Amino acid sequence: MAQAHSEICEQQLNGVSEEIELLHIEVFTDEGQDRPGREDARCSRNVLRKQRHWERQVAAKKSKRKEEKMRRKLNREQQTGGRAGGPLLTKRVLKAITRERLAEAQCTGLKLCVDLSMTDSMSSKEVSRLAGQLRRLYGSNRKATQPFHLFLTNLREDSCLYKECIRMNSGFLRYMMDVTEDSCLDLFPPETVVYLTPDAEHALETVDSDKVYILGGLVDESVQKRLSLSRATELSVHTARLPIDEYMVKKHNPKNFHSKILAINQVFDILLTFCHTGSWTEAFHTWFPQGKGYIVAQDVSSTPDITVAQS
Repeated sequence: MAQAHSEICEQQLNGVSEEIELLHIEVFTDEGQDRPGREDARCSRNVLRKQRHWERQVAAKKSKRKEEKMRRKLNREQQTGGRAGGPLLTKRVLKAITRERLAEAQCTGLKLCVDLSMTDSMSSKEVSRLAGQLRRLYGSNRKATQPFHLFLTNLREDSCLYKECIRMNSGFLRYMMDVTEDSCLDLFPPETVVYLTPDAEHALETVDSDKVYILGGLVDESVQKRLSLSRATELSVHTARLPIDEYMVKKHNPKNFHSKILAINQVFDILLTFCHTGSWTEAFHTWFPQGKGYIVAQDVSSTPDITVAQS
């Protein structure tokens, strides 16, 4: 009897030992799985963060495509003279229309030169920026319903700017404009030349078809003042500035920054719009960069603007 009781106790003890051992194994397993669980949670957060970043990129690309589609639509309207509901033209036809307009401008259009005689004093970075501005200037002229007859003067084929223009745009050699090593005075009488410089005393009032307008091809990050005015004085030609003071006022900004210095393509866009609309107000409102700290003056926005003088 005692022996049977002893065997039963031993079996019970063995069973308890087995349960404790199993419990220990379960606890150890749970503890071992706690760390991978946290890692999985971190991985899930990383995946979620990458997914949100991807969604933002997709949304930005979609918005960019929408803006590009709208820009192409506006370009088509400009190319067809703004006729709403007009027939859709193929790219080949639009290119032919553009070339025809540029060819006509080279015969009868308003004349504008970019004086590139000051590029030797510019850094390679400044030369590259100038090449980009020339590309945008030509792009604006191509889209215009009444383009200018453009000249790039003092541009040597062995110059860094010439090489940079070719590097940045494979179509540079096919630009429909006159590229020459000559000075503007080699091409036009001095009395017909008006050099546009922000340091000029008199404001430009009209754009006269009998005049030749000169833009100083200069990107100067060191902000050396009166360089274009000095160049105009050297040529002994008339000078004028955009009528910024007459049509715009300073806008308060945290940095108290105000500048009238514009890139040549920005000046060109303003001139082009003025020639098309006859309104300095509209030209400045459309193209003057907001970051320059100026806005169109309210008290002159309703006054009649000066119109373009035609011969």
